[in-house]
Amino acid sequence: MTDQTSDWVSRSLKSVWHPCTQMQHHARDQDRVPLIPVSHGRGAWLYDHDGRRYLDAISSWWVNLFGHANPRINAALRDQLDMLEHAMLAGFTHEPVIRLSERLSALTGGVLGHAFYASDGASAVEIALKMSFHAWRNAGRSDKQEFVCLQGSYHGETIGALAVTDVALFKDAYGPLLRATQTVMSPDARQARDGETAQDVARRAAADVQRLFEQKADRIAAIIIEPLVQCAAGMAMHDPLYLQLVRELCDRHEVHLILDEIAVGCGRTGTFFACEQAGIWPDFVTLSKGISGGYLPLSLVLTKDQVYQAFYSADITRGFLHSHSYTGNPLACRAALATLDIFEEDNVLEANRARAASLGAAMAPLADHPRVKNLRQRGMILAFDAAGVDKTFSRRFFANATRNELLLRPIGSTVYLMPPYILDDEEIAGLAARTRAVFEQTLAEAS
Repeated sequence: MTDQTSDWVSRSLKSVWHPCTQMQHHARDQDRVPLIPVSHGRGAWLYDHDGRRYLDAISSWWVNLFGHANPRINAALRDQLDMLEHAMLAGFTHEPVIRLSERLSALTGGVLGHAFYASDGASAVEIALKMSFHAWRNAGRSDKQEFVCLQGSYHGETIGALAVTDVALFKDAYGPLLRATQTVMSPDARQARDGETAQDVARRAAADVQRLFEQKADRIAAIIIEPLVQCAAGMAMHDPLYLQLVRELCDRHEVHLILDEIAVGCGRTGTFFACEQAGIWPDFVTLSKGISGGYLPLSLVLTKDQVYQAFYSADITRGFLHSHSYTGNPLACRAALATLDIFEEDNVLEANRARAASLGAAMAPLADHPRVKNLRQRGMILAFDAAGVDKTFSRRFFANATRNELLLRPIGSTVYLMPPYILDDEEIAGLAARTRAVFEQTLAEAS
């Protein structure tokens, strides 16, 4: 480590409180967790001040779709900077937010025709929850105040979003602050009993929703689901049949369906919206992360005209009185428009099918490893579970990965890949080889 790098690390540890981090793990040498000052990024790679590089195999927390310093997104932002950096969206509007709203609506076939903007995923979840509750209230159904989430679900760490999160590490400390919610079985295919398929698990999980709805639907506003992949639950993947069955139950029992596509949307699972693979649309869908290509904070909720009309009134108290200072920021919207342009111009979804197949083939030999369980893939998300590891596994794996030019950060004992959509065959082969090498090294340390 050069003097310059050491200086950046020291200054950061003194002044920056890093997210999702026990800061002492960076400060104590024996824990061997590196803090890496990033100098710049190019394509799929991040570079530190010492010239070392790291393949960003998790897209910097799932946001970067088309590489760092993408020239087309850069050009769009430079153009926008000369016109408008920001204007409040209450009483004003602007071209980027209008065009983005129209294009996203078109991607749903006009079913979700109204877009409400915020800055981060948790805020989008908060908006969807509040909209659902308030829409029922405006419809004279004020008893419908409860929400339902899945076991192992993660939807953010603000108070409302945390209430529909079922990850003890994030939630337990704040329990006294949270509104009680109903939790139903996850459709995670790893729960298959002997002889069961992923669809059988989906049916069992949907039956659990049915039992709850039959008892309490008159008090339930909405159920919230990450479609196809529950990411923070360890990339828990489920069959699209589950979404079809829950959509039918929501229609039958008059419960809103919120699909959290913050992580799984924007092509991650193979279709632009994950729910397309089930052939259904929710009442609300949340987007963030990849929607701006990983450039700027942006999130949004898309919803149906029926929900929008529930708030459309001369009475201000019936309006949706929720706001963020940077709602619909023109720069963020312009980055999102440039991202959508790349999807169209490069036929990204089709190209990703071939890229995902190459990634799967490169990682397939790991399925035979005695310490690997449940090697699985959905689109550009691939994961496996490490068997027989201790609670330090994730931290040690991350540290070893950085020494092997990889940015990989397991979730507990689950190693996952969620790379940008630009990897070539050489990078895919290198990613697979280095992932295995890091896995072997991390296992050997504990033996």
